[in-house]
Amino acid sequence: MKLQRKNRLRAVAFGAIAVSGALVLTACGSDNNSGSDTTSGGATKAAGNIKCDGKGQLLASGSSAQKNAMDLWVKNFMAACKDIQINYKPTGSGAGIQEFLQGKTAFAGSDSALKPEEVAKSKDVVKGGQGINLPMVGGPIAIGYHLSGVDNLVLDADTLAKIFDGKIEKWDDPAIAKLNKDAKLPSTKIQAFHRSDESGTTENFTKYLKATADKSWPYAPAKAWAAKSGQAADGSAGVSSQVKQTEGAISYFELSYATANSIKTVKLDTGAAAPVEATSDNASKAIAEAKIVGTGQDLALKLNYNTKAEGAYPITLVTYEIVGDKGNKADTLAATKSFLTYIASEDGQSVLKGLGYAPLPAEIAKKVRENVAAIS
Repeated sequence: MKLQRKNRLRAVAFGAIAVSGALVLTACGSDNNSGSDTTSGGATKAAGNIKCDGKGQLLASGSSAQKNAMDLWVKNFMAACKDIQINYKPTGSGAGIQEFLQGKTAFAGSDSALKPEEVAKSKDVVKGGQGINLPMVGGPIAIGYHLSGVDNLVLDADTLAKIFDGKIEKWDDPAIAKLNKDAKLPSTKIQAFHRSDESGTTENFTKYLKATADKSWPYAPAKAWAAKSGQAADGSAGVSSQVKQTEGAISYFELSYATANSIKTVKLDTGAAAPVEATSDNASKAIAEAKIVGTGQDLALKLNYNTKAEGAYPITLVTYEIVGDKGNKADTLAATKSFLTYIASEDGQSVLKGLGYAPLPAEIAKKVRENVAAIS
């Protein structure tokens, strides 16, 4: 009994470790002596109001932008739901969509909504239904940079477009100097990094450049990088790592990667009264202007990249969980709904801000929860 009690206390202590000083886990592990109870339908209702339906292994893949959120969600969920194993691989949005369309995964994570041809193909996988986009994670795409002696850097859309297209090559270029009159800019060569894999983050970043600096960014937005300049690295982890170790580097990645690696981020001159910093709150202000353009159970959003609202950071992305509206595989349906219900819940959304993400606006989150409940 003493050994069992010691092991139980050790497990509880491990589950209570905070991810950061400001972050409290919304669900923790529990053994058979916990206060969890069983509902009449056989589902266990565990700590943090996580309802555990289904069992077995749940495979999913896609967006690396949501990796840090997904890691914590999976940890919390599996601590509560002992009979469900979730394996999420951050392979990138493009690869995640392809695996879902091949029937290899229960759901996919993507930083851009399904295209019409992908929706059509999804009907071969989810019989009698189709793939839908459920927004789940919001947040800023930070522009991280590594430039010794420059701790406060302001750029605008046109300058960013020219940097990433190789038209501005030195950090003391007049266009950069004009936006940073008090900074001592070195003549260091700019090392611009972009994603080598197909990425929804790339698509959202290039949507911003196209919408706000069309004359300086002649390329169509896409998951694959179109400009011929710059250097490539794999995933958000890859490009953020290159920025951290390379003097003169600049790249785009989710704020959580900048925070985790202590990377300085650019403030954007949007035309508002003051340059806007990449923060969760500032991203939420921009996401709140998004419009739902999906139909039926599909909740695809259209973001306003041209916002000039005070404090609204416009380079944002929304990561979708892509799943069938109906016709999902019977052996994973219950577990999929349980997990998506948790991450869309107030408990699931509440942990995002501590990781550098932006929780969904209340009205959108409510619709997501309703549509998750309707999945069959």
